[in-house]
Amino acid sequence: MKENQLKRITIFTQDVERLTGWSQRSARRMIQQIRDHLGKKDEEILTITEFCNYTGLKEEQVRPFMSD
Repeated sequence: MKENQLKRITIFTQDVERLTGWSQRSARRMIQQIRDHLGKKDEEILTITEFCNYTGLKEEQVRPFMSD
């Protein structure tokens, strides 16, 4: 990846599916659990940092599973 290329900071259901091997429904449930834990509303975006802090994973472990 080029240095000047922007990296996405949000995580989506598809990313969690690829990362965990879970179904779409399970991935969506996990994202909702994290939002609830953080006190976020449904329409608020979940960041990779928030996901990693909740799961204990490192961003460099998660990034390869994300689609651009």
